[in-house]
Amino acid sequence: MEHISKRFGDFYANRDVDLSVARGEVHTLLGENGAGKSTLMNILIGLYQPTEGKIFLNGKEVRIESPSQAVALGIGMVYQHFMLVEAMTVFENIILGGRNSSGIFIDREARRKEILELSERYGLDVELDKLITEISVGAQQRVEILKALYHGAELLILDEPSAALTDIEVEGLFAIMRKLIGEGKSIIFISHKMREVLHISDRITILRAGQVVTTVDRAETDGQALASMMIGRELSGSHYEKRVSKDRPVVRLDRVDYDKASKHNGLNGVSLEVRQGEIVGIAGVDGNGQTQLAQLVTGVIAPQSGAISFDEKHVAVFDPSAFIESGVAHVPEDRNLQGLIGSMSVADNLVLKSTGTSAFSKWRGLLLKKNAIGDYSRKMAQRYDIRCTSVDQDVRSLSGGNQQKVILARELESDPSLLVAAHPTRGLDIGATRFVHDQMIAARDRGVGILLISADFDEILEMSDRILVIFEGQIMGEFSGENPPIEEISLAMTGR
Repeated sequence: MEHISKRFGDFYANRDVDLSVARGEVHTLLGENGAGKSTLMNILIGLYQPTEGKIFLNGKEVRIESPSQAVALGIGMVYQHFMLVEAMTVFENIILGGRNSSGIFIDREARRKEILELSERYGLDVELDKLITEISVGAQQRVEILKALYHGAELLILDEPSAALTDIEVEGLFAIMRKLIGEGKSIIFISHKMREVLHISDRITILRAGQVVTTVDRAETDGQALASMMIGRELSGSHYEKRVSKDRPVVRLDRVDYDKASKHNGLNGVSLEVRQGEIVGIAGVDGNGQTQLAQLVTGVIAPQSGAISFDEKHVAVFDPSAFIESGVAHVPEDRNLQGLIGSMSVADNLVLKSTGTSAFSKWRGLLLKKNAIGDYSRKMAQRYDIRCTSVDQDVRSLSGGNQQKVILARELESDPSLLVAAHPTRGLDIGATRFVHDQMIAARDRGVGILLISADFDEILEMSDRILVIFEGQIMGEFSGENPPIEEISLAMTGR
């Protein structure tokens, strides 16, 4: 890619970017949210046309006008936000729009055999007959990777592919990547995790504010240098003081069951509590009941047995709006599907749960106070560093980190007693992650109880005052967040 620029009105998302990827290499794109990485890749995949610049593939200039053309040229992309049809099965999603799709009939058995061979070859364990809505976020990520491989990409773009994976699964992903580059394929790897970048990359290109800062060989740099180049300033170390709360529990689960026969989508005899002013981290391989735990504690589903209480009061009716009124805030695991309405503005998303209040409406929501909503939203954008051209722009046009800040602002400003944070920094860069963590710690210090669910083991260790390990829907053990026994926790995450 030579001298690539992409302008939206007067705003440059990319400006004079050069990017060269060799055959058989892993080339990492590194940069903060909003640095222009996704825009650049959307140009390469044919979703956007560059305002200026040229693209060369195997030495020949090409004009990529659509994603289907990119696929035909041997370019595949695994997006951070999954491009899967939820009403269809894993198998149907993988073959959708694929090669050999002409004609009326599909040789399903031949396709299944080919997919299973790929799955076994690369260690991508998926259940082909499950609906997308029936599998975990981690499994959905594996489907996306398998789909890209099935479509035969020679240049594979991986946009935060490890965001939904555990450390063990990341090692499996890296093994796949090594096999691919060993076969002469090329990979553009987008990640914010320095340990991964330094482990798998051959070369690293740093983007900042839409421009290339530099390209370096992996052997010639380290995490501190990369972080400083990425954000344009020195990054100090991070350590949060751990607390032992003796305050009252804000939520308690007592021997709760939900679809306990299901190892990956159920809960079996779960007992736990979160007290005022503490962060309880739930550690575990993604797909061991964490989604159902978050849904129970936010009122989306009801337990089949056992009891849940808030502020020592037994919960009889499970309804999300009632839980919100009880002081439960929620940062969901999928910000686009569950946390935001993309076609609505930043301002509207910020007051989504408060439009019936007198601060923002008259006659219980029948008439909105647009000026009050605008003033409040601009204040929140400044307080939470939400980077947008205007609070009136569609929230889906923001970067992932800024979208997450919108959710965080809405939830924390509701003055909750309990915050359920599911994978709150998934796909975020170092700066945005630090901001989210700082806000969570500040909320904890104000007395908010926080249930942190994360597949990022480092995040659990960094943030948690207490750590509970979940495996196949059961709590395997409880550990202090102060000097936690990492080996014991790791063993518990595997069921031992």
